[in-house]
Amino acid sequence: MPDKIRVLLIDDDEDDFIITRDIIDDIPGRYYHLEWANSYQKGLELIGEHRHHVYLVDFRLGAQDGLELITQAVERGTEAPFILLTGQSDRETDERAMRVGALDYLVKGTLTPFDLERSIRYSIEHAKSLAEIQKLNSELEQRVEERTQELAEAIRKLELTNKSLYEAEQEVRKALQKEKELHELKSRFVTIASHEFRTPLSTVLSSASLISKYKTAEDDEKRNKHVNRIKSAVSNLTSILNDFLSISRIEEGKIYNVPSSFDLEVFSQEVTEDMQGLLKQGQQIKYKHQGKEKSVYLDKQLLKNIMFNLLSNASKYSGEGKAIRFTTQMAGGTISIEVEDQGIGIPDADKTHLFTPFFRAQNVTNIQGTGLGLNIVKRYVDIMGGTMSYKSILDKGTTFTVTFPLNKTVL
Repeated sequence: MPDKIRVLLIDDDEDDFIITRDIIDDIPGRYYHLEWANSYQKGLELIGEHRHHVYLVDFRLGAQDGLELITQAVERGTEAPFILLTGQSDRETDERAMRVGALDYLVKGTLTPFDLERSIRYSIEHAKSLAEIQKLNSELEQRVEERTQELAEAIRKLELTNKSLYEAEQEVRKALQKEKELHELKSRFVTIASHEFRTPLSTVLSSASLISKYKTAEDDEKRNKHVNRIKSAVSNLTSILNDFLSISRIEEGKIYNVPSSFDLEVFSQEVTEDMQGLLKQGQQIKYKHQGKEKSVYLDKQLLKNIMFNLLSNASKYSGEGKAIRFTTQMAGGTISIEVEDQGIGIPDADKTHLFTPFFRAQNVTNIQGTGLGLNIVKRYVDIMGGTMSYKSILDKGTTFTVTFPLNKTVL
């Protein structure tokens, strides 16, 4: 039997406590233990004990309100999620609740066991995701501290070796620049991670709530629509996490080039097949291999990641019905891989920053992404000893070309 989820209701009306208790008792499985705080101050005291998994907070608490309580509790470091309860639906109150730290908003009087169970479950999962982001942020802060220590060590070594003033100045400037870049990286990471996690999680919450309203066979189409939205949101979350994990492993030096021999044409066809389920309506990948030679000696996993990322971008930044040309070629002692789309292109002003971590061109702000994909691809290509180039025309399309030396001695 699963451990019980401890729920604290903060509400100055005993009738509301009894109603909430009855609703929780009707939840299938009944893995919940409800406690009650009948005042603002008592609620803060119990929250300070950190014994509960989730807090249900009434909007009206005597002379004060639930939003003030949530704000104060969050400022004191409470990490467990808050759900605001109110007597009527009010968009302004909903938005204020989210701003101060509540993860959901429920209307009393219309509350069902399913609504409450769904809200508790998804709020706890959302809180876990935010905690993971904070953990990653702490790790980045630790790296900043390590950089600072490296700076101090660099200065000490400069003093011991009695370098010239100019050389010492250049060394310190470089160390300070690295520290500044790391601070900027941390800031961009937290901003983008928080936004990118919140968007799909909000989609999951809203669609899961709406699914419960479609109970008849006639509602199958609407129900399936929201199921697909949830699947897509989960896929986006997985993609975001994979990008962050890839960057982390690259930074830690845990990505290695492990080549093996394989047929490039067969391999590329398999990648093309794997991409089919991710294409927009009417899009088609037109793959072609040029040259008689097909056997290569490369790292298959890194190459698959490179191809998959470039093809995914080509689909993401192209409209429905557009063709994507995917070409591999072996000639002149080199292996080349080319992906050409008919998408939105890259503005000239953004081209110099294209491979910078977290950078996103000004014309893609309405398209979801972390700005890490091309940076990861470029670093994979470097690890494999290859080169990467591109050409792009705004509103016409973009072509990326990856080239590797053909190592014939091991074929």
